[in-house]
Amino acid sequence: MNMRGKTVLITGSTDGVGRYVATRLAAEGADVLIHGRSAERAKALIDEIVKAGHAAPTFYQADLSSMAGTRELAAAVIRDHKRLDVLVSNAGIGSQNDGPQRQESRDGHELRFAVNYLSGFLLVHLLLPLLKAAAPSRIVNVASLGQHPIDFDDVMITKGYNGSRAYAQSKLSQIMFTIDLAEELKSDRITVNALHPATYMNTTMVRAGGITPMSTVEQGGAAILHLVEGDDVAARSGLFFNGMNEARANPQAYDADARRRLRTLSLELTGLSS
Repeated sequence: MNMRGKTVLITGSTDGVGRYVATRLAAEGADVLIHGRSAERAKALIDEIVKAGHAAPTFYQADLSSMAGTRELAAAVIRDHKRLDVLVSNAGIGSQNDGPQRQESRDGHELRFAVNYLSGFLLVHLLLPLLKAAAPSRIVNVASLGQHPIDFDDVMITKGYNGSRAYAQSKLSQIMFTIDLAEELKSDRITVNALHPATYMNTTMVRAGGITPMSTVEQGGAAILHLVEGDDVAARSGLFFNGMNEARANPQAYDADARRRLRTLSLELTGLSS
């Protein structure tokens, strides 16, 4: 895909791999919409892109740990744009951010499930009119190889909480959503794919978890860009990739009943069912 003039929203793009992807797409002439919580980091990114001779991206400040913050982000993008060619759902938190203890979002949901999954679920649905207006368009969900099956009797992990399990459950939820949404949108010329960009990239999230980085943001960014603009995936949807290669997710991702239960719960928690 020629990215010149294409409108691309990348959540979590003032740092880490999202920042790299935003920089690359700006250099290719895309109209880049960046999102983050820090105006200071956003300004540094914008200054870097402009200094390199490219158009300044538009910054949207929002806290995706709340449904209200997610709705505010969607409303701002809808206010400013009539179409959206690509949505990269990249914002997230790791297993140890702000400590190993169980945390809840402002809406009372387990924090990793809320930020890594529910916010993206809600944002995509709110922005679907813009994505449909730009079709053929693409949705890329940045997930992980770290996946844990959902216990539907305790989705919020109120018993035996473990940060790694919470993170892995949220990432599998993203992949299950990817498969469902791809089926839902197959007649709308919108592709939806998920990926594990690279293992333990050198990002703030990885370092905050006390993990020694094993790969670079450039490696992970290349995998994301492949799904954003690669011609070989232009008509492929509902897939999970490990880096550049198609892969298999946790078996629960292919369980239609589990996906139905997750979809019903997600619609209820985000207020979309009404």
